[in-house]
Amino acid sequence: MIKEITATGKTVDAAVAAALESLGKTADQVDVEVLEEGKKGLFGIGASDAKVCVRLKETPALRAVEMLEKLIENMHLDAKVVVLSENDEEVLLNIEGDNLGVLIGRRGDVLDSVQYLATLSANLGRPGYYRVSVDAQGYRAKRADTIRGMARRMAEKAMKYHRSFQLDPMTAYERRIVHSECQKIEGIATYSIGEGVDRRVVISPEKK
Repeated sequence: MIKEITATGKTVDAAVAAALESLGKTADQVDVEVLEEGKKGLFGIGASDAKVCVRLKETPALRAVEMLEKLIENMHLDAKVVVLSENDEEVLLNIEGDNLGVLIGRRGDVLDSVQYLATLSANLGRPGYYRVSVDAQGYRAKRADTIRGMARRMAEKAMKYHRSFQLDPMTAYERRIVHSECQKIEGIATYSIGEGVDRRVVISPEKK
């Protein structure tokens, strides 16, 4: 992620506009340092362009990105961090690259830890809470689709056999997907049991 850029233009405003376009940011998201004001010259003689240095402002999202980029560098991975969406309350990041299994882990356990560390970095020394979501190679979207399909199948079995079924232990994020999907199915109830890493969802026929 490019955090600083130097640009030139006929005027300072033109140079800043060029830098903002390259960064894909707006004026309120950056700090501007004027390096050279530029000169009009006399009849064009001695004229020179304005020169500015434009830097991204320190934000929770930027701190999360910097933490992830440092982690990727230390793990010697050929990958980059892409900001999918960002606002004052949360940022959605995706790590793009090849062979990122080591960063995802079994059922996303390593990715969850990476997301937790990125969230800590984003919220360091600030009031309130800033949400950071981290994905890698689109793993979470694929996993969510798999979990939704499994939840529907187990709900069908619960209805067919009139009994409850326990799913394998899941993260809080995955359990929310199951609860949400089953809420769409009439006659099905869900609840969670267990503690810590053993916490799981139970899918059962809704009691009349």
